[in-house]
Amino acid sequence: MAELPLAFTDSTRLLMGDERFERYLRSFEEDTPVSIRLNPMKTAEGRLQLAVSHEPVPWCRQGFYLKQRPQFTMDPLLHAGCYYVQEAASMFLDEVIRQFTMNYEQALDLCAAPGGKSTLLRAALPEDCVLYSNEPVRNRANILAENVRKWGYANHVVTNCYPRDYRKSGMKFDLILCDLPCSGEGMFRKDESTIREWSPQQVEKCRQLQRDIVSDAWECLNEGGMLIYSTCTFNTRENEENIRWILDTYDAEVLPVDTKPEWHITGSLLEGFNEPVYRFIPGITHSEGLFLCVLRKGGRPSPITSPSGGGREGAVGHCLVSPVPITSPSGGGREGAVSLSYPQAISYLRGEALVLPADTPRGEITFSFMGLPLGLAKNIGNRANNLYPKPWRIKTTHTPTEYEPILKQI
Repeated sequence: MAELPLAFTDSTRLLMGDERFERYLRSFEEDTPVSIRLNPMKTAEGRLQLAVSHEPVPWCRQGFYLKQRPQFTMDPLLHAGCYYVQEAASMFLDEVIRQFTMNYEQALDLCAAPGGKSTLLRAALPEDCVLYSNEPVRNRANILAENVRKWGYANHVVTNCYPRDYRKSGMKFDLILCDLPCSGEGMFRKDESTIREWSPQQVEKCRQLQRDIVSDAWECLNEGGMLIYSTCTFNTRENEENIRWILDTYDAEVLPVDTKPEWHITGSLLEGFNEPVYRFIPGITHSEGLFLCVLRKGGRPSPITSPSGGGREGAVGHCLVSPVPITSPSGGGREGAVSLSYPQAISYLRGEALVLPADTPRGEITFSFMGLPLGLAKNIGNRANNLYPKPWRIKTTHTPTEYEPILKQI
């Protein structure tokens, strides 16, 4: 592991206190937790269940810790969108949505790539709520679009815009998630590159960027609407001090989230700051690092207002994903799909052509694995030309000798 910067260790020890900080340091000697979140649309209703029993993530209805890290890339059900590999702390968003129920009509995830929190939101929000997932960086937006398509829900739109574009559009939302770019201190255990990139100057740069993004987001929030502020860092500059700035600048209040002592979630570490905030610290909570705060915009909820001449879809910037993804169970379907064996599924996901039985219908067909659609191919008789999108294809040539499923059919 790369050596932790002295400026970080000094400031974080002072922030956490000796006992917490020593527990945090010991976490670097432990295996990082591996957790997944199931897609309820694709695993419910008697379709699939966990192949073996796993410990549940207590603050997420669909979250589970795995006993070890499998070869996720070689599992066709991951590519079919049956589950998402996600840090357990990030799944706390599920508990927040569960506790704050309201008539959500439009929601926005403003900094959404690669899509973990967005796919969680889409599964947790009402079906008729339209969720916009935005990513300003184009290549990251393409990854987000891939994960949204595989997740397979309607009323989910991916955009590639800057936050200011949403502010200028005049669109209004009942819920906005600001999972903000940050200095990444909570990911030090998992990703050494975040250690090398850290500096006090980077902390200050992130603090200002976070305020700029929140300023744009606040203008898009309906009166009475909810803004969820989150980072994956520890320092108070990017966390409590920014929450205090929001409270001083806008008509906002912080909302408490009910938690349980056995979850070992830490509150504020800033002296004199009494608002309810939630910190996940490796070595204390069974996860990587996270900071989260829920704020409500003052006033009563107001009707949804769409931008003039635009409607809900495509009203801002560039829309990358249509609201009806191609890999949903109803679009591509389970009926009429050509079922693939495990080796065939891996070959398909690599982009290879497959030889099919002579009685297979000609033309465009859907390939499935364990009853879940993987994607499309064009059967021309002697072979099926692969239509799986090139950027999504498995790059490795290794194939496991046997399939070790995370999920199994009921």
